[in-house]
Amino acid sequence: MQSAAYSLSSPCSIPSLKPRKFCSRAGFQPIRVSSSFAAPERHEHSVSLPNRSWRLSSSSSLPLRAWNLVPSDSKPDRFEVRATAAESAGEGEKSGSLVKILELGLLFGLWYLFNIYFNIYNKQVLKVFHYPVTISAVQFAVGTIIVSLMWTFNLYKRPKVSGEQLVAIVPLALVHILGNLFTNMSLGKVAVSFTHTIKAMEPFFSVVLSAMFLGEESLDNITLFSIITIMSFILLAPVAIFVEGIKFTPAYMQSAGLNVKEVVVRSLLAALSFHAYQQVSYMILQRVSPVTHSVGNCVKRVVVIVSSVIFFKTPVSLINSLGTGIALAGVFLYSRVKRIKPKAKAA
Repeated sequence: MQSAAYSLSSPCSIPSLKPRKFCSRAGFQPIRVSSSFAAPERHEHSVSLPNRSWRLSSSSSLPLRAWNLVPSDSKPDRFEVRATAAESAGEGEKSGSLVKILELGLLFGLWYLFNIYFNIYNKQVLKVFHYPVTISAVQFAVGTIIVSLMWTFNLYKRPKVSGEQLVAIVPLALVHILGNLFTNMSLGKVAVSFTHTIKAMEPFFSVVLSAMFLGEESLDNITLFSIITIMSFILLAPVAIFVEGIKFTPAYMQSAGLNVKEVVVRSLLAALSFHAYQQVSYMILQRVSPVTHSVGNCVKRVVVIVSSVIFFKTPVSLINSLGTGIALAGVFLYSRVKRIKPKAKAA
């Protein structure tokens, strides 16, 4: 058995090349690797290498010609690039998720804020202007103008709706009209806190009525709300004129001893707030599940009730507080049960 020694020497050991400047670097040391195995003869090989670390890669079962020189730092380089890319992707995902959370929090804040302003301005108007059908029609008219402007200036794409879809939306528009009309009627007669305690049951009826009327029809939430708003105005305006007459005019308000500017401005602010909070509500519904939206709606009731009690200085007895708390707690628990129920089935 004989041994063969393989030496890897630096370019400095070959006189003909004379790489003097290359070898003059401080800290450069020749790399010498020796390997012993059975071979018939002794061979001496000299290989010139650049100034980097090298290793021999082979399989013990392969003959001599299968040995390859592979830079030892090639795999770590690739691994480092991949690791850096993965870290960058992870940071990008974290940044994107943070932006989405902040955006959703802003939408919830606007939803609550617009709802508070709507109830305050609406209550102030209905206390002196006792025509809830007319006020409801004015609110839908303002919403229709806003939707038309959005479509005209391409702030939101004008939808292409079929006749079948319009027929399916009509019942939803009627329910939307009744909901707003009854809200305005109650705000003109009772406190805001009582109105929103009753409206806390809204998620339950929304689930039932959506299943009844909407069926399999699917539209973008904002598109659906826009069509419902326009359809509500078209359906309610003739009813308002027939039931209450044309009352929303400066001449009638002056004859009734009202401050025309104050009533008109607050009515328009209430209408803008009404459309804004409903629009934001549908925007939130595009981003979260219906159950999460219902929980947020329940929290919104609490915020509106507390703010209205503080603003209007409404006296609240202990029994009223307990009743309101029980109603809101019941709606909250209902929302939680709706969220847990699918998980139980899946298990």
